[in-house]
Amino acid sequence: MRKKLLVLLFAGLTLQAFAQQPRKKVPGTDSAFNKMLDSITINTLLRNSDAVFLPDSKGTVIYAGKRTNLLQLSNNTAGVQLNNGRTVLARIPGLTLWEMDGAGTQMNIGTRGTDAHRSIEMNMRQNGYNTNSDIFGYPENHYTVPMQAIEEIQLVRGSAALQFGPQFGGMLNYTLKQGDSTKPVAVETEQTVGSNNLFNSYNAVGGTVGKWNYYTFYDYRHGDGWRNNAQFDYHSYYAHIGYQVNAKMNIAAEFSRMEYVQQIAGGLTDAQFKANPTQSERARNYFQPVINIPALLFKYNINANTKLETTVHSVTGQRNSVQFINAGNIADTVNTALGTYNPRQVDRDYYKGITAEARLLHQYTMGKNAQAFSAGIRYFTELTKRRQKGVGTTAGDFDLSLTKPYGIDLHLTTTNYAMFAENIFRLSSKLSVTPGVRYEIIKTNLDGVINNASTAVAYRSTRNFPLFGTGIQYQLSAATQLYGNISQAYRPYLYANITPADRLDKIDPALKDSKGYDIDLGWRGRAKNILQFEVNAFYLYYGNKIGLVSQTPAGGGNPYLFTTNIGNAVIKGVEAFGELSLMKWFAPDVTQVDVKVFNSLAYNDAHYKSGMINQAGVNKSIAGNDVENAPAWVNKCGVKLLLKNFNIELQHTYTSKTYNDAFNTEFSSNGVIGVVPAWHVMDVTANFNLNKRYHIAAGINNLTNEKYFNRRITMYPGPGILPADGRTFNISFGVKL
Repeated sequence: MRKKLLVLLFAGLTLQAFAQQPRKKVPGTDSAFNKMLDSITINTLLRNSDAVFLPDSKGTVIYAGKRTNLLQLSNNTAGVQLNNGRTVLARIPGLTLWEMDGAGTQMNIGTRGTDAHRSIEMNMRQNGYNTNSDIFGYPENHYTVPMQAIEEIQLVRGSAALQFGPQFGGMLNYTLKQGDSTKPVAVETEQTVGSNNLFNSYNAVGGTVGKWNYYTFYDYRHGDGWRNNAQFDYHSYYAHIGYQVNAKMNIAAEFSRMEYVQQIAGGLTDAQFKANPTQSERARNYFQPVINIPALLFKYNINANTKLETTVHSVTGQRNSVQFINAGNIADTVNTALGTYNPRQVDRDYYKGITAEARLLHQYTMGKNAQAFSAGIRYFTELTKRRQKGVGTTAGDFDLSLTKPYGIDLHLTTTNYAMFAENIFRLSSKLSVTPGVRYEIIKTNLDGVINNASTAVAYRSTRNFPLFGTGIQYQLSAATQLYGNISQAYRPYLYANITPADRLDKIDPALKDSKGYDIDLGWRGRAKNILQFEVNAFYLYYGNKIGLVSQTPAGGGNPYLFTTNIGNAVIKGVEAFGELSLMKWFAPDVTQVDVKVFNSLAYNDAHYKSGMINQAGVNKSIAGNDVENAPAWVNKCGVKLLLKNFNIELQHTYTSKTYNDAFNTEFSSNGVIGVVPAWHVMDVTANFNLNKRYHIAAGINNLTNEKYFNRRITMYPGPGILPADGRTFNISFGVKL
């Protein structure tokens, strides 16, 4: 194993061994020499921090011809103090967010009909490396970084699968702040208080001393929650230290840790939600993730045209819960036979994974035009220990101790090898084509015991397959582009899919990963400094979705549930964004005042084209039904007034109705299955810079106190309706020294 890891760490050096020899510099189209420089972010009170797209290449990653978004964050960005994804991400069209509470402890992001539950269908990254708990077996992203620590957010849609791996939703990367390059010590602190006993304290220090750069933060967040039984205590830590060895080489070490304990208020029925959405029938349910991410980063400019980036990182930690699990219409009361409350269920996961990635970007000339080649390899291994259905105590506090052993005890192991290559072929000064390929090898092993299985569980599988894609980009003008992309995507079947729920279940031995493809066609750019825009049409084919089908043995006997690939879905639509600077339009000479209006719109036509699912022992077709949790319309708009030292922004969010099951069930008495009605909400935020050192921020979320929810759930942390927060207030005071 160690030999394999060492090979992967240094394989990138041999991908272009010839590049170590002195090479002729690559001339650009204007006969000037090209040299890739790191980006520089300039912070000013009126700097443009809105959505733009990523350049053709950045670092060692190619973005040409792809659907991308870039958000640059600052203390002026609405919602950063509360980790409010609804406001922070408003300028990226097409995102659906599950708002299970206002704690900011989870970011639940989906796009184009994918499941938003803990961003399970997104490839989530920080500083370029994965943060999903188990990429293949249990890809929920339990790790949540405070947005006050984020410099920029990068998003690549379906075409990201070629360069980054398994997902249908896309790759989202958080680039964190680095230490001030002009000071040996720079201090940042911001304290926030708000409704429901909210308190958030973000504190950071960073700087540059000689060749050393460092940045570290600690964030603490506490609150009672808008609903009853919804307290939380959140802690996040981060440390980065980098050393510039010479003009070509930089090495860095990073460590991230996040942990919190959150009281889970549980799900409600429709009647309970209508009567009082703040109520809770669960006072003894708790959830606790603990995630540690150490990382080593190595960057080396082999020569003026070739650069190598290597990362090695680990995701270790736990996912723990203790709950009385039932729908909201079943009260958690004293069991008269026991004379106490019922014992709670204890579920615990333990994660231990390591990933090594090496990426190389080489620029060269072909004909008169500059080209770019990117290639990379990845090695990943993960051990997840899953222990569930333990019989816990009858107490009411956060207690993971057992009175009876776990009913499920599994060891889940994944080993993955992957390699990819892409090349920007610039056919002229305006037109480029970017083909790419990725090859995956996935080895999955599962063994252990399930209490309701007749024998021990054992499952072995090895899958290997290529993925292909091609992008095209045409530079209409210096500030506008046409682009198109078709790329294959995939989602490996999860461990839950190959674990029988009871002795009547069977697993399809030919079970396949979900595979499909994503097509994008768009127009994006700027009109001077007045307007920035993007219009994108997309088509996503999601094949081989996994579910349960009822079957009867060929020779007769009792029917059983068969886990297999149930059908195919198609999500197609339009995503559009536009932001207009009114002052620069009507009064271009005014520099101290601006008024900006934006609109971020997505239309999704998401339906099953084929498929069969079991319902009450009968197989029924789902062809023509809506894809679950895929709203037809998501629209976010806002207006922002910017003065020299003050800005205020009003945002409005609208999401049309959805269903949470493939049968499109309208109602269930326990609230678990049914329609999620359309909802809209308004938020207002303001920021006042007293001077370069001090600022005050304030906000009102859900200004009109709408009663709404955007998720029903059949599992944790429900089951049932999970209400979103009503109106809340917050105010912050920040200092930078």
